[in-house]
Amino acid sequence: MDNWFNEVFPSFDSLNPEFRPGNRIIDCFFKDWIQQLDDIAIKSSNSPSTVLMVTDTSVKNNITSSIAHIYVYNKLIVKMLHQAINVTSTEVEFFAIRCSINQALHLQNISKIIVITDSIHMAKKIFNTSSHPLQKQVALILNNLRDFFNKCHENMIKFWKCPSKCKWNLHKHIDIESKSFNLTPLFPNKNSWDFSKKSECNNKILEPTYSKDGTWLQYIGHSNTLCARATRAITNHALISEYHLHFFPREEFSCLCGLYPIETRHYILHECRRFNEYWNPRRDLVAYFVLFLELNPNVFAFLSCIT
Repeated sequence: MDNWFNEVFPSFDSLNPEFRPGNRIIDCFFKDWIQQLDDIAIKSSNSPSTVLMVTDTSVKNNITSSIAHIYVYNKLIVKMLHQAINVTSTEVEFFAIRCSINQALHLQNISKIIVITDSIHMAKKIFNTSSHPLQKQVALILNNLRDFFNKCHENMIKFWKCPSKCKWNLHKHIDIESKSFNLTPLFPNKNSWDFSKKSECNNKILEPTYSKDGTWLQYIGHSNTLCARATRAITNHALISEYHLHFFPREEFSCLCGLYPIETRHYILHECRRFNEYWNPRRDLVAYFVLFLELNPNVFAFLSCIT
């Protein structure tokens, strides 16, 4: 029997570390785990063919935020932030992992993917063959991973758990960032109202109005098709994934160009390579916005209307 404490103390400190061996075991576990994560980060930073992805999610004011940082060769090359309302934290956690993998698979000369997340239980669902609500998203991930593995039999993907309590440096950074936003829900009508306040060439703001045939018809009223597509863009009520996922969150919602996880209005207008026939740096001018629609007749159009 250990007689270490066989002496009389003037007082008893129940919080003394000596009386909490369980905490010391946990501390040792976290230290060993952090060391393993550090070793992984160091090895990946020395390999240009390895992608290191760190993901995290948080919920604040009923708004869920997902953040993912993607590192290659010790450089942060992709930083993703997505926020949504009316979704569960479970869906957001899986969404963050899915977006990260999707981005990594489009990088060149990558043979190893490492995903570090505090939601390892969601990562396990990717390889869970039983029935669960995320099966369709799982099928899409596995389809992409199959192509990745078929390129080379040495290609691999690994998942590592990083609890927030570990306070590992890379994960701690995005954990703080995910909780730093002070947001209030913005519904589509508010975003569309702000988007519709474009300028004329004389920098006069075009406030949406119904008086005197409105302020937009002089630019788009000459064509029913153009008017319809412009209206869809202004209201964000279009056949794009950003709108579709509000009703079918388990469907595929990545951009058809394959380079962005969500097909959003902003991405279509500013970056998507499918619609790059014309775009002017003065994106706030309605004339250039209409010209973009005219030179890209398929954008914001129904498939049946595309000829």
